[in-house]
Amino acid sequence: MAEEPRHEAIVAVGLTKWFGEGATRMTAVNSVDFVAHLGEMLFIVGPSGSGKTTMLSMISGILRPDAGTVNVNGADIWTLDNDALAEFRLNTVGFVFQDYHLFPRLTSAENVAIPLILKQRDWNDSIAEATKCLEIVGLKGRAGILPVKLSGGEQQRVAIARAIVSGPQILILDEPTASLDGDTGKMIIAFVKEKILNRNRCIVIVTHDVRINEYADRIIHMEDGRITGLDKGTE
Repeated sequence: MAEEPRHEAIVAVGLTKWFGEGATRMTAVNSVDFVAHLGEMLFIVGPSGSGKTTMLSMISGILRPDAGTVNVNGADIWTLDNDALAEFRLNTVGFVFQDYHLFPRLTSAENVAIPLILKQRDWNDSIAEATKCLEIVGLKGRAGILPVKLSGGEQQRVAIARAIVSGPQILILDEPTASLDGDTGKMIIAFVKEKILNRNRCIVIVTHDVRINEYADRIIHMEDGRITGLDKGTE
């Protein structure tokens, strides 16, 4: 039986970004073509300074490219006005940052509820939905706990719950295992692939951690601002 084709979640063409001007100008990403599919866990790997995080920022609507296009759902996101671009980031993309970016004075549930509050959802409904998301990521009973009382792995799960609470189509994780020991990092990525990835969601992970490569469907290699290779990961 033929494999069902995967639909494109992100299509970038000629993506380019430089910093500085004149003699000091440095090209961080150099005319990169990039495709990510729904139902796929895609890794972007490469040495520090290879352009991984810069490319991630451009495909997620954070950093405007100097050239090229980024199409999501058939529309170039960089033709949107500022309000529409903010809506795109809020509704279509979920972020999990390397340092979690949790608010220390907010409980786990309050941290997770932030995207819903930004969408002007009722407070009590938002906390209830956030609590359900915490249960999904294995943190049942931890809704009222402050981040300082959580382990690194638990804080990472709170960050994941916050990223998925709005049901984003695209989930982006930047060095998600950098602050975790090897076993915890593998457990988190295995959990994300099993419980968070689905046929209507694309997950893009930037990582240096070769210990988690086994969980990738595809691995894109970057160096000096260019894609230098593509590996198939797990089947």
